[in-house]
Amino acid sequence: MTDSVYVGNAGRDAALDRGWLLGHFKDASDPRYSADVEIKWGVHPQGDERPQWVTGEKRTALLVLISGRFRVELPGRSVLLAEQGDYVVWGRGVDHSWFAEEESVVLTVRWPSVSGFKVIDEDDSAAGHSHSSLRSRTDDRIAS
Repeated sequence: MTDSVYVGNAGRDAALDRGWLLGHFKDASDPRYSADVEIKWGVHPQGDERPQWVTGEKRTALLVLISGRFRVELPGRSVLLAEQGDYVVWGRGVDHSWFAEEESVVLTVRWPSVSGFKVIDEDDSAAGHSHSSLRSRTDDRIAS
């Protein structure tokens, strides 16, 4: 049944939906619709950062570095992904943010797929959850 098959390119398809390839935000008739999991192909220029922290997290997440140098900020901890294949997993209830130290491509898998975590407007970032300086945390480097 070809209606339940989708063939695409992560780089091109990601540009259409803020990087997201699969999840609850796709039309229910699209094979990429899922209430169980979300997948993102994130392409980030050097210096790109999440405008505000995600708080009240209801999902578990896996973030894998494809290329570049990418830092994931967690409460009291900063994890640097520096080699292709480095990854970090965090669970429900763990606040997070991120920063691209170099131009980076990352693959993110989150489950379950739930709404409510989209950054609506960068001007609203001042109303977001405040954490102390991102650089003052414990630095965990994932690399040999």
